[in-house]
Amino acid sequence: MASSNDLNAAIAVTRFGLGARPGEIAAVAADPQGWLRRQIRPAGADQPQANPESGAQRLSAFRDYQLQRRRAREGDADPVQVVTGLVRRAIDADFLARARLAATTPAGFRERWHMFWANHFTVSGSKVITATVVGPFEQEAIRPRVFGRFEDLLIASSAHPAMLVYLDQAQSAGPNSPAAAYLRRRPQVQGGGGLNENLAREILELHTVGVDGGYSQADVTEFARALTGWSIGGRRESADKQGLFLFRPQIHEPGHRAVMGRVYDPDGVNQGLAILRDLAARPATARHICGKIARHFVADDPPSALIARLEAAWMASGGDLGRVAEALVTAPEAWDPAPRKLKTPYEFLISSWRAVGGQPAALEHLAPALTAMGQRPFWAPSPKGWPDDAQTWAAPDALIKRMTWAEGFSAIVAGELDPNVVAAGALGARISDPVRKAVARAESREEALSILLLSPEFQRR
Repeated sequence: MASSNDLNAAIAVTRFGLGARPGEIAAVAADPQGWLRRQIRPAGADQPQANPESGAQRLSAFRDYQLQRRRAREGDADPVQVVTGLVRRAIDADFLARARLAATTPAGFRERWHMFWANHFTVSGSKVITATVVGPFEQEAIRPRVFGRFEDLLIASSAHPAMLVYLDQAQSAGPNSPAAAYLRRRPQVQGGGGLNENLAREILELHTVGVDGGYSQADVTEFARALTGWSIGGRRESADKQGLFLFRPQIHEPGHRAVMGRVYDPDGVNQGLAILRDLAARPATARHICGKIARHFVADDPPSALIARLEAAWMASGGDLGRVAEALVTAPEAWDPAPRKLKTPYEFLISSWRAVGGQPAALEHLAPALTAMGQRPFWAPSPKGWPDDAQTWAAPDALIKRMTWAEGFSAIVAGELDPNVVAAGALGARISDPVRKAVARAESREEALSILLLSPEFQRR
């Protein structure tokens, strides 16, 4: 019979982490909780070995592409070759580096914690321009801050050029700003983006207090006015400002702003920052996000006691995410042996690579399968990010596609692997007797590995 430490080791690696690599469960059995706590660090999550281009460089390159595309209309360049070379190179390199890190890291909890926050602050590649900067957004705004103060993570993600482009903030102009007044005096001049509420709305609804957080449409509009002027350096700016956050006072809406019962003085860029800091400190924000953390790590319908523990840690520490992470991995409710979370397609593929001690060598080993299963790389369907519930990912067609992939994967990697050893290493004390026997009695290594990957224990965490 497995000891409690053996079972807890399996839970630590497969639920809080990204799946076990060979020998990993046995290595952490002496202190599963300590293994998780040691992954919490001020430096944040690990960085993938990705393309060294920054988000600013990517945006500048994209503007060069747009210029070439305009010239191409006169026969000077091939726009298809330009966009394909820029976008595909960026996405492929970034996503493959991210997946290889996930498949090989000895700190699976740290990487999963980053994955949660990258999905919470989603920037999707559904727009061509944002596709080029999703990777840098994660590397520059998210990874360094996932164990720091939520306020800092909120500000960094909201002000990052990738988010400003994705949610159409860069051109948002106040209706009473100097630029708007200029345009009204000169109706023959074309231009002016008008007020855009996308970023303000998503910060309130998704990133902070949540849809039930007590804000109104008027709060959204007022917040959007406070954020006018938050933009990105363009070709007219000096080289050291291009592609970076830039506050443009000429399009900022003047005056006081009232958001959720608080009034903010006119203060340029600091007006929006003051609102963000207050939103970060609101109890509704702690409640909303702690509920999401509990749902991601433990269950689609998590215990209310777990959410309360996370909220208490959040509020007592002023939104210190390292303290919240520690509260999660030490909460007794999080160690219930019953696996309640169905892996997303990305989690399924990554944990499969980890189980055999491998990693994807090319994006072609990931992207077609993920797209077929409904989780196209860097292509979340909306600012809400990828769904985090079993209902979304457990449709019959989706499960058939998992089976097809598992069979193809097993045929390629099984080789001389001992499926019984792989099963024991991948699931540890979580493996059931029926699955253990089915793996042992399979007619081939390929069939045995497929049985393991498609087992309820492996599909859930």
